[in-house]
Amino acid sequence: MKYYELGELESRAPKLFGIPTGTKLDEMFFKMEEEDGKIVKKPLGGLPYLSVMNITGVPDSGKSVLAEQFAVTQADAGYRVLFVTVENPANFLYTSLKQKSTAMHADFSKVEENIVVIDASESNELRENPKALLDTMAHAIREKKVTNVIVDSITGLYEHREMMARQIVRLFFNFLKKWSQTGILVSQKRSSQMSESAEAAGGLAVAHIVDGTIVLDKKLIESRWDAIYGLPIGSVLRTIRIDGCRITGHDSRIWVFEITEFGTIEIISPLSEYIKQKSRT
Repeated sequence: MKYYELGELESRAPKLFGIPTGTKLDEMFFKMEEEDGKIVKKPLGGLPYLSVMNITGVPDSGKSVLAEQFAVTQADAGYRVLFVTVENPANFLYTSLKQKSTAMHADFSKVEENIVVIDASESNELRENPKALLDTMAHAIREKKVTNVIVDSITGLYEHREMMARQIVRLFFNFLKKWSQTGILVSQKRSSQMSESAEAAGGLAVAHIVDGTIVLDKKLIESRWDAIYGLPIGSVLRTIRIDGCRITGHDSRIWVFEITEFGTIEIISPLSEYIKQKSRT
């Protein structure tokens, strides 16, 4: 049986810094430092390095938009991203990433060079056989020197066999840790599940295993009872929150965000402040 004294792990512990997402999420994760005898919070600058994060939400809440924005941000900065697309065929992903790059003023030639795509959407072998997909991912990571991995969505790998969700998620989590990757696993919710919870198809299999969960939600303004949000009937209120993160501190408030007309995510303000501002205008 192998055990360690805590101090023996210092040399193996990953550094704590952020991997930028291209959104205000970069300021919502933080670390604690001591300055002049006082403990101060400092923005981490992105998702925790080497973390595996779950992005979940109801349909059309912006999960893939956030994942793609992260991919473009990293690729434009010169880092290699492996994008495993399970839902969207690769040719459509190309179009989406090209549009995102234009909206974000990113150099698309760098994005093309630095994003590696595995298309599992049209391959039964890759979707049904986790080992085949993981072997393909390992080859891509090794040959292309990848440092970030996105799986959109992990739910697509167990959608008709949810009893295996925990086993499959654990395989991918351990794989990303072994290969020293910062990872995003997008997971889908059923319409009957509570939209604000971290639970997705397969129960809490993803949320219990990964390092943290980001929950996206949307609410249709459809009656006068929704007037508290200060939006006209027919509008959509979109929210985002960090449900938890075991690696570093985070802002746990509900924030309001918009998907701009250019197809990018813009996080505006905490929901409480948003309502106050709307009530004054």
